[in-house]
Amino acid sequence: GRNCSLLQEMDVIQKRDENCYCYLQNRTIHLQYVWSTLQVKVNSSEMFRFEPISEKSNCRNSETVFEFAACAIQIFWKPETSTETFISIKQYGEDICFKIQPFKTEPYTVSVKREMLDGKLLFLFVAGIFLFHFANSLSRSTKFFYLSGIILGVLALLVFVLLTLKRFIPRHSTFWILMSGCWMSSLYFIYCFKENMQWLWSEHRKYLLGYFLAVGIASFATCYQHGPLTTELSITLFMWTLQLTAFVLIYCGVTIPQVAYAVIAVSLCSKGLCYPLGAACHIGRKMKNHFKSKKLVFKCLTEEEYREQGETETIRALEELRSFCRNPDFPSWLAVSRLQSPHRFAAFVLGSPHISPAETKAHDEEYGIGSCFLEEQLFETRVESEQDDPANSIHEGDEEEEDEMHTQIPFPYATELL
Repeated sequence: GRNCSLLQEMDVIQKRDENCYCYLQNRTIHLQYVWSTLQVKVNSSEMFRFEPISEKSNCRNSETVFEFAACAIQIFWKPETSTETFISIKQYGEDICFKIQPFKTEPYTVSVKREMLDGKLLFLFVAGIFLFHFANSLSRSTKFFYLSGIILGVLALLVFVLLTLKRFIPRHSTFWILMSGCWMSSLYFIYCFKENMQWLWSEHRKYLLGYFLAVGIASFATCYQHGPLTTELSITLFMWTLQLTAFVLIYCGVTIPQVAYAVIAVSLCSKGLCYPLGAACHIGRKMKNHFKSKKLVFKCLTEEEYREQGETETIRALEELRSFCRNPDFPSWLAVSRLQSPHRFAAFVLGSPHISPAETKAHDEEYGIGSCFLEEQLFETRVESEQDDPANSIHEGDEEEEDEMHTQIPFPYATELL
């Protein structure tokens, strides 16, 4: 029923007399404004009174708990006087109306500016996501327990004192009634503190720092005296409290309520899907390791292993040759016509050794241990090394002789196997 001026983006209005202003929200949802706010600044050279105007006559029409709390706070809130004030309007919140009452006929300025990315909203949203997903580990952390106690003592001193004196309250119903009253009072003080933070910091900085220091030390001492949480029930309740606080931060950190509800729903579903997703990832890793091609590992054989493998492969190759020659499709007459010793070949196919005893004896005499061939090889190697480098030490000459022996010794073994 008031004749108020409508505020638009980028408006700069200067007036002298009392007037009311309203900003009507745009109901069309755009996701680029999810962290966008409108900053309304009112400043003057003289004192003026800023009075918010609520469109709702009572708090019974509030749709959510947060709207009910904000409405209840506005009932007890008294308009304050100052020379400068700021209002942050969410893009998709309720319509905002306020009245400016100057004490003198001095001009005041009302300016409207859009902030596409509000750092406070983004910080609240990220903090809510982090707090929800790490609530389980944080609830078991001793350091976070002490930090939470200090924050609760500073922001909600009445609630902290009531929790400290819980053991002296015999009835649970009385405790919860007192807890509800303490929370309402704490929300009222937090709202007053937020609205007057700039004035308090500039005018009463010493008292503010003294309050933070004294209450913080007292809260830490109380938490340290009681000790961290030990029972599983207390840890679970603390975790649920952290998750509920995370939902409040997510809701307050987004300008579009539908987006906040969707993020909260996805967060709840992600907690329920952690076990199926973990099982799926485990199965996927097992399948990947099963179908993954193994790398080839090459192993160098020792001299003894090389000799045994050569003998084994030679015996296997000879057996395959006998089997092939016994095959009916083998052209036996053509092979016999080209051989110099058909009788020896026939004996080999029937199972006789492929080397005669005389050949084995001659090979041992020629290339075996103590043979003339081995002595000549060793003697020639030693003479060549002394002629090439006479200034070398005896130790270096021995190493070269050993290298020559390693390169020459496998030759008779290969000859024997072949």
